[in-house]
Amino acid sequence: MTKGTILVVEDERIIALDIKQSLVNLGYSVPAIVFSGLQALEKVIQCAPDLVLMDIMLQGEMDGVTTAERIRRVYQIPVVYLTSHTDEITLQRAKETEPFGYIVKPFEEKDLYTTVEIAMARGKAETEMRKALAKERELNELKSRFVSMVSHEFRTPMATILFSAGLLESYGSEWPDNKKIKHLQRIQTAVQHMTEMLDYVLFLGQSEAGKLEFQPAAMNLEKFCSDLSEEMQLLAGEKHQVSFICQGDFSSTIMDERLLRHIFTNLLSNAIKYSPQGGKVQFKLTEKIASFTRTGESQPAKNAVFRIEDQGIGIPEKDIKHLFESFHRAANVGTISGTGLGLAIVKKSVDLHQGTIEIETKLGVGTTFIVMLPTIPLKT
Repeated sequence: MTKGTILVVEDERIIALDIKQSLVNLGYSVPAIVFSGLQALEKVIQCAPDLVLMDIMLQGEMDGVTTAERIRRVYQIPVVYLTSHTDEITLQRAKETEPFGYIVKPFEEKDLYTTVEIAMARGKAETEMRKALAKERELNELKSRFVSMVSHEFRTPMATILFSAGLLESYGSEWPDNKKIKHLQRIQTAVQHMTEMLDYVLFLGQSEAGKLEFQPAAMNLEKFCSDLSEEMQLLAGEKHQVSFICQGDFSSTIMDERLLRHIFTNLLSNAIKYSPQGGKVQFKLTEKIASFTRTGESQPAKNAVFRIEDQGIGIPEKDIKHLFESFHRAANVGTISGTGLGLAIVKKSVDLHQGTIEIETKLGVGTTFIVMLPTIPLKT
């Protein structure tokens, strides 16, 4: 295992070969020696080195300083200059590119080693800092989107609760029972909606903190899916026809029922919600023999393949790659309500099962989600 990858940019071939040999002797990998600025940029793209040793007086269209400045600005790769005699103007230009060090030719191998090690350590620290800053920006963005979502999604149910509770307080004694029940049901629905959102946030929080566990247990997968489709049909009403088809024997499997409920409640409810004109929602379960990895070993096993197909609005192509991100919603959802959390939860639940999820969609025609999860048959 090498200590790191270093690209050598030096237009004097003998010196370049000498540097390469010294670096190899010290345990570094040198994927290439290049002799011009344009070649250096091409090789940086190809091999993504950890460090670039750059001749400061490089000949050609781009000198070493110009090449180094572009490498640092575009690719954030640290550069150490190779120099012998440099005029004051060039040296000042080099300083402005914030190099990670200078090696004066001719050099001693120990000096080369010291400079390279310090530069690579500083480069690694800088990379970690960039990652931390990017993570912080991401978290700040998520917080902002969360506050916006909570503000929007909680306002309506809370207004409903306050309105119905106020009416019941003022007129409850005068109203007939059916009217009071209607407002009580509105309050219950609003509370359920807020509880669901809090459950989503708690689930994602546990997942991000690494506290979400995969807890498989014996279950009848076919019965679970059949019961769930019946539940969703009751919620969907008469506009939608939710059907379940099973091909294969899934009466004895081991899976995490709690995570399965997260996956398929969200996918089926989305299929219904994003088919505002109604239509068929098909929930199909079939089997496929494929390999899966658990406890570090790959072995063949029966996989459960689930297809949830709707006749809804479809998903724009530009949204597909962001679909499983928290708070993301497709551009064509219009006034259809949603938190943008459901599919993020689906993806995390599928990942915990070591499964896969794919999407087939066409605008105005419908969407199909295909989930494949490994199952473990019960031993008899």
